[in-house]
Amino acid sequence: MSNNTVTPEVLWAQRSSASDPEKNYIYLTITVPDVPTSNLKLDLKPTGLSFTGHSDTLKRTYHVELEFYAEIDPAASKVNHTSRDVEMKLRKKELKEEFWPRLLKAAGKVHFVKTDFDKWVDEDEQDEAVDEDFGAGGMGGMGDMGGNDFGGIDFSKLAGGGGMPGMPGMDDDEDESDDDMPPLEGEEEDEKKETAEDLKDGKEAVTSS
Repeated sequence: MSNNTVTPEVLWAQRSSASDPEKNYIYLTITVPDVPTSNLKLDLKPTGLSFTGHSDTLKRTYHVELEFYAEIDPAASKVNHTSRDVEMKLRKKELKEEFWPRLLKAAGKVHFVKTDFDKWVDEDEQDEAVDEDFGAGGMGGMGDMGGNDFGGIDFSKLAGGGGMPGMPGMDDDEDESDDDMPPLEGEEEDEKKETAEDLKDGKEAVTSS
């Protein structure tokens, strides 16, 4: 390993079930920005994993080895690589209602392993939690995003008929005067009547002079 090798941050959360394998898994995210697929190696085993990745832009090599608290099923697990991290949904091998007490086999605090509070729920709140699953080629639309897609949401479709200046359906000039607006129904007739009366008054003034 080179002197520029660092241990990446590892975030984790979990779900558990004694009957449904699809609801019995570990969320694991290894934070490794700017590491292309060609520069990473992930060795996933039932008892743990080994990860190595190199960022050419940051001139940094990431390496971490984890030994899990209990076994997982690598064949039933899923991996998604993004420009920021490597996300995994690891199927727990043993169906069990109780949570793992920790991620790693060895007890004690590890500074680079942290709880993923965005995905974490308590055991008694699992049924109400939204399940973030991996889709084809990505995690719920998060992988290989392009254009205006952000987390599966196309913001260009949210513009509607109003919003910020420059958005579809909006005039670029927010301070446009009401003088340029077409007359409302009834106002047009009043304007014609006033114009006719003005012309009549003008003619009478010319005649009297």
